Amino acid sequence: MVKTELHKKLWTIQQTLNAPKNQRNNFGGYNYRSAEDILEAVKPLLQSITLTVSDEIVLIGNRYYVKATATLSDGEDEIAVTAYAREEESKKGMDASQLTGATSSYARKYALNGLFCIDDARDPDTDAYAKQTGQQPRQQKNPPKQQPQQQKAPPNPDEVLARFCDAAAKAQDANKLREIFGKCWKLLPEGSEHRIKAKDVYDIRVAELNGEMG
Repeated sequence: MVKTELHKKLWTIQQTLNAPKNQRNNFGGYNYRSAEDILEAVKPLLQSITLTVSDEIVLIGNRYYVKATATLSDGEDEIAVTAYAREEESKKGMDASQLTGATSSYARKYALNGLFCIDDARDPDTDAYAKQTGQQPRQQKNPPKQQPQQQKAPPNPDEVLARFCDAAAKAQDANKLREIFGKCWKLLPEGSEHRIKAKDVYDIRVAELNGEMG
């Protein structure tokens, strides 16, 4: 895959971006970051790059989902990441627009997470999303014990990619980077966009370690 200047700029943003968790989840007692927090933090880093976030309602099976897309463009090339959030059929005390709005914010956040390699795997759900969908925030304390024969859930591709981006940035030599990349590659679905993005990050980091990037 031909690397463009946009890929290099995205790599720089991924390593520089610091989006603090300014929101509070009162259900689980955790801080978290929203889509708005990420957008506010990334604005100073965009410079000549344009970031757009859009969403649409899609029907998958018999359920409606919000499909959010975060797109980075420099006028010549673009890089896009999509994320989905399922919309509940109904929720007491919430009208359709409120429910769709909360689901949209949730989907947009994870599209931005994927684009900028932000690992929110341990973040609890926001108050609004938890209340409107009836989902409880993920708890880190006292997790339920697994049954001996319970099959381990497959790794989340977004989490794997985010962790690889972080580890790649810290790798001090090409051999260590290759080892990290090999482990990441095995955990990502075959033929997925996540593998393409991981390969992009790997190639750019190799070039950086070899002094090929100015």
